[in-house]
Amino acid sequence: MAESLLVSGETKEEKYRTLLPQTEALVVHETDLVAALANLAAALHHTFDWLWTGFYLVKNGELVLGPFQGPIACTRIGFGKGVCGAAWQQNRTLVVPDVDAFPGHIACSSLSRSEVVVPLRNAAGDVVGVLDVDATAPGQFDETDARYLEAIVASLTHLFTA
Repeated sequence: MAESLLVSGETKEEKYRTLLPQTEALVVHETDLVAALANLAAALHHTFDWLWTGFYLVKNGELVLGPFQGPIACTRIGFGKGVCGAAWQQNRTLVVPDVDAFPGHIACSSLSRSEVVVPLRNAAGDVVGVLDVDATAPGQFDETDARYLEAIVASLTHLFTA
């Protein structure tokens, strides 16, 4: 069944408010992780027109590329490496207004100027992956993005075993 999103609002917060219940509906009854991640990446990417929107999953001690929208990406990222690896290591959302100022930033695309990375957690609170979003403009992301993206990925918890 094809899904369509109805996102309205002038501000980022208004768009997130209308998007949040729809993304929850996309994944609440889904039992396949890849399907859920693919739909979420598409929904977020096309709503906000970001450079790159996708997921990395923890596999064998590293982050491995999962479903995404945007240009070709880095395939594997080590624990503590770059913004994604740092968010995994610190088990917290990282908002980076200027990726060039982030020590050890991994430039998968030279077009990326700002980034937000949100940990995906299982029911026990362990990081099992990350949502990574890149934009072409500096300062694109803020606490509004962090708060809503955290709420969106929280709807995935049922797909990860503790």
